[in-house]
Amino acid sequence: MNDHTNEHAARRLAEARLLFDADRLTLARRLRGMRKNQLAQAVGTTPTAIGQYEAGVHRPSEKTLSRLAFALGVPVEFFRAGRGHVSLDTAHFRSLRSTTQIERDQALAHGRIAADIVTALEALVELPRAELPERPVSPEEIAGPGPVEAARLAREAMVGDAGPIPHLVRLLEKHGVIVLVLPPSTERVDAFSIGAHPRPMVLFNPAKGDYWRNRFDGAHELGHLVMHADAEPGSKIIEDQAHRFAAEFLMPEAAIADRLPRTADWACLADLKSAWGVSMSALLYRARSLGIMKESTYRNAMSVMSARGWRRSEPGPAKPLERPTMLTRAVELVAGSGTGRDELADRAGVTRADLDLLVPGRSLADPASGISRRPLGST
Repeated sequence: MNDHTNEHAARRLAEARLLFDADRLTLARRLRGMRKNQLAQAVGTTPTAIGQYEAGVHRPSEKTLSRLAFALGVPVEFFRAGRGHVSLDTAHFRSLRSTTQIERDQALAHGRIAADIVTALEALVELPRAELPERPVSPEEIAGPGPVEAARLAREAMVGDAGPIPHLVRLLEKHGVIVLVLPPSTERVDAFSIGAHPRPMVLFNPAKGDYWRNRFDGAHELGHLVMHADAEPGSKIIEDQAHRFAAEFLMPEAAIADRLPRTADWACLADLKSAWGVSMSALLYRARSLGIMKESTYRNAMSVMSARGWRRSEPGPAKPLERPTMLTRAVELVAGSGTGRDELADRAGVTRADLDLLVPGRSLADPASGISRRPLGST
């Protein structure tokens, strides 16, 4: 390393310390799934000191800042003020008891990084407008019509008919929702949604490799975005509301009620599963909830599914998961205009590795992107 390189590195470090943003340190630590004591041990300081850095009480020395960057796998510039601050206030996790706070913090940190990537992309390309209907439902409404009415409103606005939805992820992206598959490190966190501004997000669990479950998860999270902008996340009531929304959104009563069997007709259920993109379990539950199938018949059917191992793996050919492509196509478009992944990561204030993790490349072209290059000089 020559003197010029050393001088440049020293200047970068001095600038990063001078412009140190405490929130960026917290973001980096959560992104790596580390506790304060773990980070303190990695850099040779105390948890109290880390807490003071994150609270903005003290600023780390240049030596400590360099160690923090190394331990967290980010460049020192990551900690500079002036990076994006996207609100992720309303995140709807399925169960607050099934995951730890550090796991939820890590998943949210990935959402924050993705939001910064989107902000950088939107300076260069036109993404589809974020257009979701709003139909607030009271978090105290236990058995009212709100979720079903919200699902019907969403169907009318987003789909336009009552037939099967061929590709749910593509539908979400078409309406401006950022859809991501979380990294493997967050596999204990179920699918969740974030009412971020200006763009909502839906984040899928990478370990749940079930096509039918993923589609229902996506509709469930859409329900939160449509109904629960101000609701306190995690309650059993609003989770049930999102479940009812998803059932009506994917299996509209007006279109499917006459087709649902009154008995456990497995051939009929298999055909409906293939046509509507929902599991046999979901179809059985739908038949029961609409009063088409008796409670005793439903229970017997589920017992048969359990005995045959179908609760874990239903019969029939496997299908690949619906994968998001909007951000990948946007990254490819800006690369074609001369802004490669390294420069894009720098613009977003994220590492290249984190960009590649959240927005991987794709092997098959899909021209139906709804994305266009932003004219030079536009805002």
